[in-house]
Amino acid sequence: MIISAPTDYREAARRRLPRFLFDYIDGGAVSESTMRGNREALETIALRQRVLQGVGTPSLETEIVGSRWTMPIALGPVGATGMYARRGEVQAARAAAARGIPYTLSTVSVCPIEEVARAASGELWTQLYVLKDRGYMRNALDRAWAAEMKTLVFTVDMPVPGSRYRDRHSGMSGRAATLRQYLQAATHPGWALDVGLLGRPLSFGNIDAYAGRKMSMKDYMGFIGSNFDPSIGWSELEWIRDSWKGRLILKGLLDPQDALDARRLGADGIVVSNHGGRQLDGALPTARALPRVVDAVGGDLAVLVDSGIRSGLDVVRMLALGAKGVLLGRAYIYALAAAGQRGVSHLLELFAADIKVTMTLIGAKTTSEIGDDRLDDAARQLRAQLQRKPVPVPKAVGSV
Repeated sequence: MIISAPTDYREAARRRLPRFLFDYIDGGAVSESTMRGNREALETIALRQRVLQGVGTPSLETEIVGSRWTMPIALGPVGATGMYARRGEVQAARAAAARGIPYTLSTVSVCPIEEVARAASGELWTQLYVLKDRGYMRNALDRAWAAEMKTLVFTVDMPVPGSRYRDRHSGMSGRAATLRQYLQAATHPGWALDVGLLGRPLSFGNIDAYAGRKMSMKDYMGFIGSNFDPSIGWSELEWIRDSWKGRLILKGLLDPQDALDARRLGADGIVVSNHGGRQLDGALPTARALPRVVDAVGGDLAVLVDSGIRSGLDVVRMLALGAKGVLLGRAYIYALAAAGQRGVSHLLELFAADIKVTMTLIGAKTTSEIGDDRLDDAARQLRAQLQRKPVPVPKAVGSV
């Protein structure tokens, strides 16, 4: 099929992938209302179109958490990326490096830290979940630091996995999951050859390196279900801040109080995120949560955002709402699944072109000029309403 827009990659990925893999990346929690809400909220954000502003060629460069990016986009962490393309983490990291933006390696990646670090020359970030096995966490941090990964994205919105019914229907989990996965792979020979055969080992490299054995997809789902830690509180995160010498970004915040706690912890940045609608169904869309978080801590922390971003226009919308930059997840995985590194590179070209067109039409020469004054009056009124919405001030139990 002809790819002319970023969203075209979703259909291309659907055609190429076995159902269990497509539904895993495409789906959300429970009824998927938050996943849909992310898109709906963004699409209601109108921008002020200006004319004769003498923009020329807009500059997309920006500086975030101490590093220079060529555009206000980073590739966010996505589990099992290497199941979507042959050694998928390596291909995605190379595409990001060629574009001059960061790539974030997931805790549950197929390719281990060392393989990605050897293969990609760009800025690499490492991601970590809150896990019961503190030995694994320390091992992962030590290995990431040795691989010159100096930014840690600590994901805090997954104390337990969300209820993802689509995974049970598709064969990603549930009864006879392994048999169903093999049958689906057999009906997608392109994927089966490129990834299933030539992309081996299809295990989870970071966990393998610590456990001393290979982890299958079934093991992966079991690891997720049994190793996340719902008992951890803010005080237990202090050892992460004390032991990690690099930059610390907390990912998965929606509430201003949590953002204030992140600031007290000593984080360098936060990611306003509802995990793409994959955790709490009914959670606030990030475009609606972002303004209050920015108002609470935006002057002290770098505020990034993800969830629902599908175009360069969406990136500009998020910048106008107060974000410094965005993390892409599903959008680049669709492209990776469809066309590997080449697909991700093309997707980033489409995003960059779209951002430039949007900046020209709103009269912004640089990304730093994109603020709430670029919002249409209705969008500014909505932002003001969100700002005025009462925020509980008493600390929750366990706050820093």
